[in-house]
Amino acid sequence: MDISSDSVRHYRQISYPIDCLLFDLNDTLYSSEEGIGEAFEKNIEDFLVEKCGFAEDNAPTVRLQLFRTYGTTLAGLQALGYDIDADDYHNFVHGRLPYEFIKQDLQLRNVLQSIKQRKLVFTNSRRNHAIKILERLGLQDCFDQIICFEILNSNLLALPKSSLSGELSVVMKPSIEAMKIALDFIEVDPHRTLFLDDDELNIAAGKAVGFRTVLVGKQVKSKEADFVVQSLADLRQVVPEIWV
Repeated sequence: MDISSDSVRHYRQISYPIDCLLFDLNDTLYSSEEGIGEAFEKNIEDFLVEKCGFAEDNAPTVRLQLFRTYGTTLAGLQALGYDIDADDYHNFVHGRLPYEFIKQDLQLRNVLQSIKQRKLVFTNSRRNHAIKILERLGLQDCFDQIICFEILNSNLLALPKSSLSGELSVVMKPSIEAMKIALDFIEVDPHRTLFLDDDELNIAAGKAVGFRTVLVGKQVKSKEADFVVQSLADLRQVVPEIWV
């Protein structure tokens, strides 16, 4: 695959060691075009209709608007004042996903195993969803830890449900708070951390806390991205310093 000159031109920005890599899950470690993405979107739209009362023909537009504005549908609904239980949302949206559509990715496994630095998955999803995806991809032993919904919202989840109020919102990417929680969790200098994600809002938030950033699955580099790769298979060509 040809690497854009823009990508290659920017890989030499790194002049310090990379000690840690944070990988987004959905549409970064695998493509939602494999079939699970369509089901995921349909489940969200069904939730909007069945649990929130949106018209069926308007649900796709609402889902897209919430995603573009707030980064996730759950965060968007809570911001709009909907009293949404995170467990109910995740069980509804993830509980009916066709995980069998996701196939092993031996090429990506080889890339990840060649990276000797600490590697973590950084996702808004629940831990059990992340583990299912990694197992289907054959990557369950390629990462040291998973930063997931439970870690981002550990304080919230520690409270009894009866004490929760609508004023308490979930913490998720692309919020700066989520990035700071991840930074505290890894305990690594952000300038020595490479953050890889397919979403430009997430990339911008990561850049704001000091991460070096890689926009995945795109051909054109966003303003806050230090690098861009169409596939993680291109990573060695674009950021060879990882292997120094």
